[in-house]
Amino acid sequence: MNLFPYDINPKYSTRVAYFSMEFAIDQALKIYSGGLGFLAGSHMRSAYDLKQDMIGIGLLWSFGYYDQQRNEDRTLRPQFTRKFYYFLEELPIKVTVKIHNEDVIIKAFLLRPDVFGTAPMILLSTDTDENDYLSRTITHKLYDGNERTRVAQEIVLGIGGTKVLEALNQTRDIYHMNEGHALPLVYELYERFKNMDEVKKHVVFTTHTPEAAGNEIHNINFLHEMGFFNGHSIDTVREISGYENDDNFSLTVGALRSAKIANAVSKIHGLVANDMWGNVEDRCKIISITNAQNKKFWTDKTLIRALDEHEDYEVVARKKHLKKVLFDIVADQTGKIFNPEVLTIVWARRFAEYKRPGLLKYDFERFVKMIKNEETPVQVIWAGKPYPTDQGATDMFNELINISHHYKNIAVLTGYELSLSRILKQGSDVWLNTPRITREASGTSGMTASMNGSIHFSINDGWHPEFANDGKNAFTIPTLEHTMPIAEQDYQDNKNMMDILENKIIPTYYNKPQEWVCIMKNAMSDVEIDFDSSRMATEYYDRMFNI
Repeated sequence: MNLFPYDINPKYSTRVAYFSMEFAIDQALKIYSGGLGFLAGSHMRSAYDLKQDMIGIGLLWSFGYYDQQRNEDRTLRPQFTRKFYYFLEELPIKVTVKIHNEDVIIKAFLLRPDVFGTAPMILLSTDTDENDYLSRTITHKLYDGNERTRVAQEIVLGIGGTKVLEALNQTRDIYHMNEGHALPLVYELYERFKNMDEVKKHVVFTTHTPEAAGNEIHNINFLHEMGFFNGHSIDTVREISGYENDDNFSLTVGALRSAKIANAVSKIHGLVANDMWGNVEDRCKIISITNAQNKKFWTDKTLIRALDEHEDYEVVARKKHLKKVLFDIVADQTGKIFNPEVLTIVWARRFAEYKRPGLLKYDFERFVKMIKNEETPVQVIWAGKPYPTDQGATDMFNELINISHHYKNIAVLTGYELSLSRILKQGSDVWLNTPRITREASGTSGMTASMNGSIHFSINDGWHPEFANDGKNAFTIPTLEHTMPIAEQDYQDNKNMMDILENKIIPTYYNKPQEWVCIMKNAMSDVEIDFDSSRMATEYYDRMFNI
């Protein structure tokens, strides 16, 4: 079966299967939760643009991640609604995997490249009449909180995806694991090659985060019982995975021992990852390939044209129009009328404690003073999705909603998915990023903000140090020692952030508009080459797939 409606560029003829738990392809296809999906979606778009021989392998989540709704008091309410996608094509094959000694049927759906402009993508589902109800629920919800369900999802992705490719006669040279979720594919390949050295020639791995939640650990006997190791004996698994005397099986370590090469997703993350996993015996080399995003998808074309034609007045006029588009959503959701002449700061991404969504209000008295200043006014928008069962993150979200009720220039938006993300980046003046230092592996949202003339104002972590020229194309919160106590970090980062806001950012916006436009233009120009995903997609071939 030919999945490619285009001729493959000979430079990219190595046949790659790209496995990821989530892909953010289009607003209409809700199979993503956040940054990992946004990154994978841009990779699929650039693979299409470059005509690479790549197939995306993911899961078709019947209920998606979750829909962000509000309770009667306007606090967050997760809503799970069954999704239907009539633009997907059901493929004429089915495969079977063993999960907890039970046969589970997997059916496959094709997203053709011409639908959204991506590499061909195969999405897997167990939600079929041939399966019992429990098996059907495996692909109901992305990142299900139940450990057994989560492991079952990984078996479906890794083993099921590899079997579906075989059933479709899609021979692949490289199996790319975007995070450790797809690790079971290694044990399916071992079934074929009977030799780990041979398996390693065909496997590469991308690690995306230093956070514990992104580096899963399970009991090895539990994984064996679930079928994670594709029926291989526990002794065989211990031998080929290097777990002879340890029952705590790390998916990341397993991937590092099963791949020919791995990569971190920024230069800083490369240092962090090599430090984190430096003591792992028999691991592969970890290089750095900095994440990127697809400029064609994310940018406002009229704004870019104004930049290219060196018409500053058009850049300013278009930016004000884009702010009005965003402010229509603010008015619709909150009943507040924002002013396009006013400096607008946005904090929008997945709500997680280490990302510190509330850092801006840490010194509340100082924050309120800024919010109430009518001479140099500021508007603040928060948006993002906490994990639905993360009560701490949900509480942070709801606290901001409660604060916003008291101020006409603060808004908290729901529905943070691809469409709203793009509108926020196009309509904001400042894109605020506040993770604790060394905790943000890459953080790509600032790239797409910068592409749209929203100035990245960030902790000096992730991709930011590779891009930022402080005061010229971005603003940087000074680096702190990461071993400093958390409370002290929060205090110092807030103080430094507010100092820069009050003494640099706000005065420049209002008193030096030409300088502000220059910073905007520098951001849009400087981010274009190194942080467009065509560079990234090319680099994966040059440094990972073709070695």
